[in-house]
Amino acid sequence: MRKAPSKPNSVSKVGGSKVGGSKVGKRAGNKLVAIAGSSGLIGSALVAALRAADHRVLRIVRRTPANADELQWNPDRGEIDPAALSGVDAVVNMCGVGVADKRWSGAVKQSLRDSRIDPTEVIAQAVTDAGVPVLINASGVGYYGDTEGRIVDESASAGTGFLAQLSADWEAATTPARDAGVRVVLARTGLVLSPTGGLLSKLRPLFALGLGGRLADGRQYMPWISLDDEIRALQFAIDDATLTGPVNLTGPDPVTNSEFTAALGRAVRRPTPWLVPGFALRTLLGEFAEEGLLGGQRAIPAALERAGFTFHHSTIGEALAYATTTATTTRQG
Repeated sequence: MRKAPSKPNSVSKVGGSKVGGSKVGKRAGNKLVAIAGSSGLIGSALVAALRAADHRVLRIVRRTPANADELQWNPDRGEIDPAALSGVDAVVNMCGVGVADKRWSGAVKQSLRDSRIDPTEVIAQAVTDAGVPVLINASGVGYYGDTEGRIVDESASAGTGFLAQLSADWEAATTPARDAGVRVVLARTGLVLSPTGGLLSKLRPLFALGLGGRLADGRQYMPWISLDDEIRALQFAIDDATLTGPVNLTGPDPVTNSEFTAALGRAVRRPTPWLVPGFALRTLLGEFAEEGLLGGQRAIPAALERAGFTFHHSTIGEALAYATTTATTTRQG
């Protein structure tokens, strides 16, 4: 297991340069939040939202820091400076390459594991050494496997399949922090619907041309969440001291693929007459098609709702209206 340096005042070195950064201050009443994986769709939006709320953000980056708001690390070599996290109120770890970026091979599946588990081990140890009180760690609803029509909340056990095992191992990598008394939130995120990037960036052009259609029989569930609510939920998790353990970051009303397809067609005002056969998806995409497209999770956000979180977009229609209308406005602007 790769770990961060065990001494809080130590600084690791990579290539002759310090892997770390200056201790950064914060104004009274505002939080200092460190984020790993801040360049992706969710991470970049979270940075912007926290800064807009007048919080200080420390971006944990692999390259040489560009300013005092960046901290360098090398997760591949297990190197980070825990002392640079002194005074940080929460660390958010969003590291991980996209599960649908490439056709799955043995090497790709290993990279999916390495890009999640190794950095999480390093972050968990650094958080422990630095005395950071909160760790928000990304995970996925793939943890539950294919639930078919069965509703699952955070009390459900792990399912079967590669994504379920990946998510379980990813979450287990936070164990050092949990054992040290850090409040760890495991953010099991669903399909994020965003005006730019993400799932809709691939689907919207097809649907706009009238080429949208359901996948196979369309009965598999799609646990969606708008990017707006995803970011709000992460901020909520940072702030709410009662929230701990697994938390489903999904909308309150998961829909089937058939329902999603019809809703997206309505959002872009196009028919959705087509059907993509399961065998075609398996031929084109291999193993990912079975787990990522033909299976699904009917996951509900029980932990968030118990804690009092309210959604801006509580139906698939509202979420798609937000994502497609905002995207159109952005392009026209």
